[in-house]
Order: sequence, then C-alpha cells, then structure tokens
Amino acid sequence: MRVRALPRRPEVCLTELGFGAAQGGNLYRATTDEEFASAVDTAWEAGVRYYDTAPHYGLGLSERRLGAALRHRPRDEYVVSTKVGRLLVPSPQDAHLRDSDGFDVPASHRRVWDFSRDGVLRSIEASLDRTGLDRIDIVYLHDPDDHWEWAVTEAVPALVELRDQGVVGAIGAGMNQAEMLARFVREADVDVMMCAGRYTLLEQGAADDLLPAAESRGVGVVIAGVYNSGLLSRDRPPADAVYNYQQAPAELIDRARRIATVCETYGVTLPQAALAFVRRHPAVVSTVVGVRNTSQVVEAVRRSEAVVAEELWDALAAAGLLATAH
Repeated sequence: MRVRALPRRPEVCLTELGFGAAQGGNLYRATTDEEFASAVDTAWEAGVRYYDTAPHYGLGLSERRLGAALRHRPRDEYVVSTKVGRLLVPSPQDAHLRDSDGFDVPASHRRVWDFSRDGVLRSIEASLDRTGLDRIDIVYLHDPDDHWEWAVTEAVPALVELRDQGVVGAIGAGMNQAEMLARFVREADVDVMMCAGRYTLLEQGAADDLLPAAESRGVGVVIAGVYNSGLLSRDRPPADAVYNYQQAPAELIDRARRIATVCETYGVTLPQAALAFVRRHPAVVSTVVGVRNTSQVVEAVRRSEAVVAEELWDALAAAGLLATAH
C-alpha cells in the first residue's frame, strides 16, 4: 500500500488508508475482542500501517484493544495516533450504568476536558499504559472547539516539548470543522491535522481554508469521516441515511444519489469515488476509515484500490455536483 511522509516530519509515514479504531471502543454497539483483533490482522495483511484511536473511544477500550492487537508487530513498521484533551477520571459509582456518549461500555469513568500541560502529560502517560506501546507516533488535540486559548497556550507547547524530546513523533489537532484547524496551521507549530467530514465528495469546505494553508506550510492533512458519517457509505444512499450523526436531510440524500448516478456511468461506486476524491489533494496524506470487523476491512481496502477515471470529477463539476474538479 502506498505511503506518504509528513512533510515536516518525514520519519512519520502514513499508509494512504488508515484504520479508524472508534468501533473498537464499542461505538454504538458491542464488538468482541476477537472481532476487533481479527480486523487489525486483516488490515495488516492488506498493508495498512496507520492506526488511529483515542481515550474517548469506549473510555479507553479502543486503546487497550488496539495496543493488544499490535503489540506483537514490529514497532517500527506501523504508526499509531491517539488524542489528548479528555482525561478519563474513575467514576465507580456509575459503573452499573452504560456510557452516555455513544459507546456500549460501562460508565466506569467520566470524561473531563483538560488541555493543560499537566493534563496533556497525564493523558499521554495513560494512553501509553493502556496501549502497552513504547511510544505514540502522532498526538492530536481532540475536539478543542470550545477551548482555543487553553489548547494553543498550554496544550500545544506541551506537545511541542514532547515532540522535541522525541517522546512523540508528530503533533496536531483533530476536529469536525476546518476553520479552527486552519487557524492551528497558521498560528501553531503543528505537523498534521485530522479533519473529519469537512472535505468529502459531498462537501469541500476545507478546500477554502485548511487545505491551502496546510499545503503552503508543509502540514499534512488526514481526512476522516470521508463518508460524512454514513451518507456516502452505500452505493445508493437509502432514505434513512445518516449525515453528521443524524438523519440526513432529504435534499442531501438527493444530492448524494445524483452523485452516485454519475459515478455509476464511470464504472465506480459512490464509496469508491468518495475515497478517491479526497486523496487527489496534495495536502492529504491519509484517509482514515472506521472499521469494526474483518468484512469491513476487506470492503474498505477493496474500495480504496478502485481505479477512478479523472473524467469523473469534470463530469461531477459540470453537473453542479462538485464545486470544482480541482
């Protein structure tokens, strides 16, 4: 599988397809240890060498499972990213309840926002403990939307210090918006951004600010949420398709279906085109797709390997379904 190095940190190389491990934290429903381990094994056999997780995913379950699945692999052959900003604080009095943040796990911990230097250090130490790995290759600030000043004045300097000491390989932020990510690129000493849902075949808002800023400053961009949380994940979007974790509006479903029709005339499916489109931008270094089991990994790899004709983008632009063919 093709790899791309981070321009500012060439020692950190990401495969063009990344393994999103949120489902390993029982996102929406339970996943067994065996299912998740098999998914990691299948991804490895397919050449995937970039794996993304976070403490938020299942209150640490995703990190524990991913670490266990990778621990016997040669450490220099893969890249792991995790995130800081939410500390997991024990909450034994709630352990009989289920997590209220979308993960099917006991509510034995609560998430506490913390972008302080101490919070960053504690978070990374806890992630190392949960994964059992000797280092974290990439650390993202996780959803600092409401905490810009705190994140840029305390968390970023702490991560820069850890990067300069060689404790982590590269640093950045991961968010479901592009505007603040672009601001981090312009104003902070960062290496890579993770942008979820804002640069897809359906919407290209990040092309207005984040991607040009990243390209000009040598900051890599990892695209997540390439299917807009479900709307672009099927060959033909159903009436109950999900967009941004909610029921998709009828007009967006119609737009996605019209995109799918054009894609079909060029011999590719909507999900295949969705993956191919985002990789065309020179600032994009990897695309992370969330997977739960072996069959989903196989499908993601198959979609990733599809050959898409360049003429498709011109056809979509001509039909008013793509802002620009880029």
